[in-house]
Amino acid sequence: MVVDQECKIVFMIFYKTEEEIELIRESSLLVAKTHAEMAKLIRPGITTLELDKVAESYIRDHGGLPGFKGYNGFPNTLCVSPNEQVVHGIPNDTPLESGTILSLDCGVEKNGFFGDSAFTYEVGEVTQDVKKLLKVTRDSLYKGIDAAVVGNRIGDIGYAVQNYAESNGFSVVRELVGHGVGVDLHESPEVPNYGKRGRGVKLQEGLVIAIEPMINMGAKEIIQLNDGWTIKTADLKPSAHFEHTVVVRKGKAEILSSFDFIDEVLKNKN
Repeated sequence: MVVDQECKIVFMIFYKTEEEIELIRESSLLVAKTHAEMAKLIRPGITTLELDKVAESYIRDHGGLPGFKGYNGFPNTLCVSPNEQVVHGIPNDTPLESGTILSLDCGVEKNGFFGDSAFTYEVGEVTQDVKKLLKVTRDSLYKGIDAAVVGNRIGDIGYAVQNYAESNGFSVVRELVGHGVGVDLHESPEVPNYGKRGRGVKLQEGLVIAIEPMINMGAKEIIQLNDGWTIKTADLKPSAHFEHTVVVRKGKAEILSSFDFIDEVLKNKN
């Protein structure tokens, strides 16, 4: 547990056994393979509702449950967020257009444990400045993962993400953060994508967290739409989102999810 200076319990952190980590890995790899199925289908003209239906069927056919569907009332399997939408977009029947970027966030529950991962896809041809946004966001995720080692603190992860993104001319969303992962989709601690080195919860072996930079091309400010879910940039400039589920280890964090299946599909499509 974590306590404040008056020794009041603030929140409880659950460190995972190796057996639990393997179950989270299994859920996370099903998320990764679901993403790969989406990568095969994403193209101009397809709708996000079509993607959502395929994702749900794929997850259920492989022994999992959609981790997002019904979570706090969310209506679908995927969070689908095109262009200026940051996260939590709801699938719909509007065909995707070439030049769009599409952030897909997917969660799976299997054997009582969750996995969680996000990836931002190019739909057709996108501009070079948008390509840079996607590359920097993805790279910033790995900067954060590099800091997720025993002895560091949560602030070291956020600092690594923020420093890299901002040094490349982009901004970091503040209100939305990563989180612990386990028997619940969202567990303690929160994992911000900004921060100061040496601050926050000390990282210990067996802590499983989702690190998920949300990086904006323009300003960091965001707004929420009237649907109660969709978050978009206040200046309507594009935003990208990449996420891995990882476990804190000594010396080097271990990634439990994977982009390898996605990358293989995209390599063969191009």
